[in-house]
Amino acid sequence: MGGEIKSGRVGIALTAVALGGFGIGTSEFAAMGLLPEMAATLHVSIPSMGYGISAYALGVVVGAPLITALTARLDRKLLLLGLMVAFLVGNGLSAIAPNAPLVYLARFIAGLPHGAYFGIASVVAARLVPADRAGRAVAGVMMGLTVSNIIGVPVATAVGQHVHWRAAYGMIAAIGLLTIAAVHFLVPAVPAAAHATIRTELGAFRRPQVWFALVTGIVGFGGMFAVYSYVAPTLTEVSGLPAGGVPWVLAVFGVGMTVGTLLGGRLADHSIMGTLLGGMIGMLAVLVLFATTAQYVPAAIALIFLIGVACQVIGTALTMRLMAVSPDAPALAASSNHSALNLANAAGAWLGGMVIAAGYGYLSTAWVGAVLSVAGLVVLSVSRVVERAQPPLPAGLPAPQSGR
Repeated sequence: MGGEIKSGRVGIALTAVALGGFGIGTSEFAAMGLLPEMAATLHVSIPSMGYGISAYALGVVVGAPLITALTARLDRKLLLLGLMVAFLVGNGLSAIAPNAPLVYLARFIAGLPHGAYFGIASVVAARLVPADRAGRAVAGVMMGLTVSNIIGVPVATAVGQHVHWRAAYGMIAAIGLLTIAAVHFLVPAVPAAAHATIRTELGAFRRPQVWFALVTGIVGFGGMFAVYSYVAPTLTEVSGLPAGGVPWVLAVFGVGMTVGTLLGGRLADHSIMGTLLGGMIGMLAVLVLFATTAQYVPAAIALIFLIGVACQVIGTALTMRLMAVSPDAPALAASSNHSALNLANAAGAWLGGMVIAAGYGYLSTAWVGAVLSVAGLVVLSVSRVVERAQPPLPAGLPAPQSGR
């Protein structure tokens, strides 16, 4: 736990790990801001280019459980390094792929290490601090993801607009290289749990509450991605924002995600289920408001900020929920959360592209999101009813109260 390294070095180690999250977040979300440029260069429509977002998401879905289970006995630091090497390769290929199908393939490869990295990083964070601070430690790792939306995504978008989108992915690959060095020198060895095997990790999927949490993430988060996947053309074509303003609005989204991560970590240390319910209700309300008022620039910017807050409150709480309901396989459970969220990414981008292609306009994606948020609330409510009817799990990581 917190005694494995000196307390002064815990923050340094978590910052090094969070740098990888910064690179991954930049890689994932920059695609949304670069869709128009990528589509123009590769001679495809914007909805068709959205399939690249889905390809990345599917890479996460495949890679997270597969990599985590197969590497159950591997030192956690060594695994983080290997995942960053894969990230470097995937984004390097994204920068040089000559046509749309090969870009889709490169994005799939880039997505493979995403979920496993965040899952393993979450477990490492929780092991470096006392159990009652696990939520905040996990939130600290996730700060890399949120800060990427304040700095990394806007910078990558600006580079893509003013230099070339390929240069943006080259920059992202360089972040992967820097992370490899930081993790190597600053993160201590973190052995795998003594009982960890492929069998015990996969045993997480025998628990109904794990599946309830994953489905909640898939359905509930799909609404956010239906909107955010097409945020650049929505802002320029509906709200009337100049293209040069898009990176700044993406930074506002990142600030919202940072606020949501800090808030979600603290709230989840008190009540995971309460945090999830509040986050889902908040997401529903914000998406309805976006659908009805985003044609006005100030409203669109404010609501994009609130979407960022809500999504990270939900995401942090879902990670803690999965670790709580699967105490003997927290790595796979936490990694699978990112599989779920990227299934949401793929589904949201696909459904959003469908309604846009059908002629309903960019704001119709928010109504798709609202429906998905309602569905997520239904799944979460059923999960709570079933849980109350069953005996509680034995205490594990994180602290028992975090499962409430």
